[in-house]
Amino acid sequence: MNKKVLIVEDQFVEANDLQLMLRKAGYDVCGIARSVPIAQEMIKKEKPGLVLLDIFLKGNLTGIDLARELGEENIAFVFLSANSNEEVLNQAKATQPYGFLVKPFREKDLLVTLEIAHYRHEHSLESDLKRENILKDKLSAYRGDPDSLEQRVLHICKTLQPYIPFDYATAGFNAIKDNSSQGLSFLRIGYDEYQMIGIPELLNITRLSIKELVALANKTPYDASASIFNEDKFEELCQTQSLNKLFSNTFEVNSYISIPLSLSNGAFFIFCFYSRKSDGYHANHLALLSRLQKAITADVESALSVRKELTSSSSLKTKYSEPVRNIQGTAGFEGIIGSSHLLLNVFDLITQVASSDTSVLILGESGTGKERIADCIHNLSPRKNGPLVKVNCATLPSTLIESELFGHEKGSFTGAHDKRVGKFEKADKGTIFLDEIGEMPVDLQVKLLRVLQERYIERIGAKDVTKVDVRVIAATNRKLEREVAEGRFRLDLYYRLNVFPIELPPLRERIEDLPALSAHFISIYNRKAGKKITGLSDKAIKDMMAYSWPGNIRELENVIERGVLLARGTTIEDILLPANQTKDISSDSTDFRTKTIHENERDYIIAVLKKCNGRIWGAGGAAELLGIPPTTLKSKMKKLSIQKQYME
Repeated sequence: MNKKVLIVEDQFVEANDLQLMLRKAGYDVCGIARSVPIAQEMIKKEKPGLVLLDIFLKGNLTGIDLARELGEENIAFVFLSANSNEEVLNQAKATQPYGFLVKPFREKDLLVTLEIAHYRHEHSLESDLKRENILKDKLSAYRGDPDSLEQRVLHICKTLQPYIPFDYATAGFNAIKDNSSQGLSFLRIGYDEYQMIGIPELLNITRLSIKELVALANKTPYDASASIFNEDKFEELCQTQSLNKLFSNTFEVNSYISIPLSLSNGAFFIFCFYSRKSDGYHANHLALLSRLQKAITADVESALSVRKELTSSSSLKTKYSEPVRNIQGTAGFEGIIGSSHLLLNVFDLITQVASSDTSVLILGESGTGKERIADCIHNLSPRKNGPLVKVNCATLPSTLIESELFGHEKGSFTGAHDKRVGKFEKADKGTIFLDEIGEMPVDLQVKLLRVLQERYIERIGAKDVTKVDVRVIAATNRKLEREVAEGRFRLDLYYRLNVFPIELPPLRERIEDLPALSAHFISIYNRKAGKKITGLSDKAIKDMMAYSWPGNIRELENVIERGVLLARGTTIEDILLPANQTKDISSDSTDFRTKTIHENERDYIIAVLKKCNGRIWGAGGAAELLGIPPTTLKSKMKKLSIQKQYME
């Protein structure tokens, strides 16, 4: 472990205190930099293993600016901060630091944070190497097998899906000339389920002729190296007629990442992975694809040689009409219903994090199913045979929460008649789920942070500490960045929990899942009520699709339960919904009834944008007023053809 540390801090006393503490602990402090330019020179000269970095520094450049450079150079860094507003915290978080220290802090807090940072940095490098080797093995596993090109390319896409998440993928479209060209694509329709779409099928979907498709392919620019096109860059590409614009309009994608493969015959075979998220890809995706480029090229070369042999023997047969399904279905995600791209993204994140001991922070509105996600993570983890202990921090009285979490000794306080084992001890060798973590009192947050860092608890009244081996999953419906900025949640605890965030979409953003969810709940309450309801009327479905569902899935379940109980026949004819929660787009109720759902949504968004003077992002922006992420709003604007003048 490289124990050389650089301190970047412009407060003389604090910098020297840090230096004394670090040297006392055996660290090699290679210097103190008072500004970013000085730090940049010292980093080139000293090559530190870790940088302690104050966010606010004198000069034009901040610690966040330096953090971005450290990330590119793969140097671990820990932020120092006395306080941060929401905007600064979001910027700092985006640099992916290895820790946060909130001033003032104890010497032990500093040393534990540094140990964790070193461990995470080394483990990250080791994990990346291990992951890449596993991916290379998976990619080469079927090399030489007599599979069709379509099956082999699908295998590549499915192997990469957890790490390069996509909703639509294309391969070889850069070289299409006619109906027999090797261009093919895959549309994700479920977890581990894909619809293969070849040139003839794409022509049928888009109603283009082969001549028109080839013309679009010829107009589509491709970079000579792996590239990312997010948000404005992707929108700029779609301003001209090209395959990107076609795919954006047809499959509602909003960003993509491409990787060109240079084949031995001098030709290029280009993979493009498209996401419905407007910020779907980042530098880590690009780096991973670049490192796997050689392995993917070898796999494609092998598949193309097999295709050539099969073509020459006239035995090539391709079938696109049936989706490729995982025989095991969605094992591990039992009880989570839906196939919207936002929910599939959640499945991908669960798959990535479940096998590790990494802390997980589940974010989402009330009623979105955060507890169910925690169940899935635990059941898919190596700790699945251990306990899963659930604690709702919002329901525990502040006077009892410490005893509930950490336990107490007999006689440690009035009313402590017996020794009590706390939730953390009960969760030993398993998982603890801290629901509504945002409700925890600030003084308890300090103790929880130390448990997470030092892996031991202190029962109230005990003389000794107790070691615990617990994986922590936390959840909240609060915006923790705002809670931190307003002093109600500790920055260092927030960062310690926010190692791997999973954000659950509200039901209004995955409304396409509503029919499947309704059928699921009808089945449940049929059994409970002894009824045989077969479904919902067209009117009921229309009313439900137009409703904003502020209570999310929990509210939907209650509505369906009531509908099943009140139904007189085999169909739920009417659904009772609060009238004031239907989006009132127009004051003219007659005009409102004649518009489609999409027209009403479009009018509502335009009205909000005008109110915000076209501002989408930040405090007071349209996204905040609508209660949705800015990227989701931009995606909706594109889908609803809201003109550019309403954008920033």
